[in-house]
Amino acid sequence: MFKTRLISGIILVVIALATILCGGIVLLCTLLGVSLIGMQELYRAMDVRKDSFTSLEITGYLCALAYYILMWLNFEKYGTAMMVISIMAVMCIYVFSYPRYKAEQVMAAYFGFMYVAVMISYIYLTRCLPDGKFIVWLIFFCSWGCDTSAYCVGMLFGKHKMAPVLSPKKSVEGAVGGVVGAALFAFIFGLATKGKPAEYAIICACGALISMVGDLAASAIKRNRGIKDYGSLIPGHGGILDRFDSVIFTAPIIYYLAKLLIRI
Repeated sequence: MFKTRLISGIILVVIALATILCGGIVLLCTLLGVSLIGMQELYRAMDVRKDSFTSLEITGYLCALAYYILMWLNFEKYGTAMMVISIMAVMCIYVFSYPRYKAEQVMAAYFGFMYVAVMISYIYLTRCLPDGKFIVWLIFFCSWGCDTSAYCVGMLFGKHKMAPVLSPKKSVEGAVGGVVGAALFAFIFGLATKGKPAEYAIICACGALISMVGDLAASAIKRNRGIKDYGSLIPGHGGILDRFDSVIFTAPIIYYLAKLLIRI
């Protein structure tokens, strides 16, 4: 299992490295693909999709596709508008196909669009910032770097449970180690890239805190729905949402903190 997980992790890093370095349409299309797969995983978990495609599910995917196209054209002009149009679209499906869908399914359809497609799109938006080719990596330091540091510190020193019911293995000590580790990675990265190490460290420390919430939020949904993993696409890791749960939360935070602290 460890070998499989390691190999999958290395492949993920290579793909992330290649697409982020390319940026532009390559990164945009990759994130769209990741978003659609992640939405499908969530839709299955939330019963928006059962044995076959539904009109509500397809509407969610079309909203994600339209959002990414409009983001490519001009996020400032069209991004928020598409978020509003999307909720109107799923409500139209709800009304004109009533009583086929329950209100919970309709809310889950829109939630999937916002939670997966919109939030993960901030990787692309961060990459588009000035010096974005460096700043975008802070998203992954916050999530994957924090996760690795928290695991190591928790294994060595963990005594106090952070969320005993939701995630018994996570400790307060591990959480502190995760935040410090993410900040340290960012600081060293800032020095190596001749960026702003102090600002990078602060951004990553804040992002690391949010990343743990993202991890726990995804776990809470799985527990409520009685599933172990969202999918099996990534051997040793589960589905897209199992691997990108913390990235989804940190991407918007890094984008806005970078604009605030680095004065972009």
